[in-house]
Amino acid sequence: MKKLFALIAVFGMLFMGASIFAQDETTEAPAAEDATQVAEEVPVQEVITVPAETTDAEEEGGIAVLHTTLKTKFIEGGAGFMGAVLLTLIFGLALAFERVIYLNLASTNTDKLLGDVEDALADGGVEAAKEVCRNTRGPVASIFFQGLDRVEEGIDVVEKSVVSYGSVQMGLMEKNLSWISLFIAIAPMLGFMGTVIGMIDAFDQIQQQGDMSPTVVAGGIKIALITTVTGLMVAIILQVFYNYLIAQIDGIVNKMEDASISLVDMLVKNNLKK
Repeated sequence: MKKLFALIAVFGMLFMGASIFAQDETTEAPAAEDATQVAEEVPVQEVITVPAETTDAEEEGGIAVLHTTLKTKFIEGGAGFMGAVLLTLIFGLALAFERVIYLNLASTNTDKLLGDVEDALADGGVEAAKEVCRNTRGPVASIFFQGLDRVEEGIDVVEKSVVSYGSVQMGLMEKNLSWISLFIAIAPMLGFMGTVIGMIDAFDQIQQQGDMSPTVVAGGIKIALITTVTGLMVAIILQVFYNYLIAQIDGIVNKMEDASISLVDMLVKNNLKK
């Protein structure tokens, strides 16, 4: 999982750098090309109607325009703060994807597992049931194994073992959620900081010019607010993933508690208490 997180983070940073480099190249186009394009415009009489089959090309053009617009806004907001906000998104998403994969692998069919363990207890005893748990992935199977491993010590010890190891499994499932929560808090803070610094620059320009020009004020405020909008968008995206992960963990924990009670009842039923 650590390798997956590092891979996602590296690809995100490379994509960010490539986007900025491409934007720098596109902004260096000479103004002479615009003049030649105007001179070479086709007269109105010779304009040919575009057939309906060009809808795909229009969609691709719209995506390209959106991509260019995002890169332009990124550079207008300032590479420093916008880059920091984007890094919080990359690292936050990398951690979120890693947790999503981990929780999906941790989800098991508890009813089937309970049935297999009960059949194994009836046919081969505790060792057969432990083998079933050993060959099943997920926190529920691990909890079952810890409980079955202490059957000889009595039901009370089994219950304590199940509860204790359940807490350990819950801690493993909640791993890295605190970092995602941190990125959710940091992203808008960085955006607000960029806005404040942008406003200071705008007022510095007003002071230098000695005139309250609406153009200078509006331009400075627009650029300053771009960082705030970006930070809020990043926080919203990560918050959605965070709430999804919390819901997944709550569901798995409920299944763990249910299955643990069923395991203890099963052991009592099979007279495996001391």
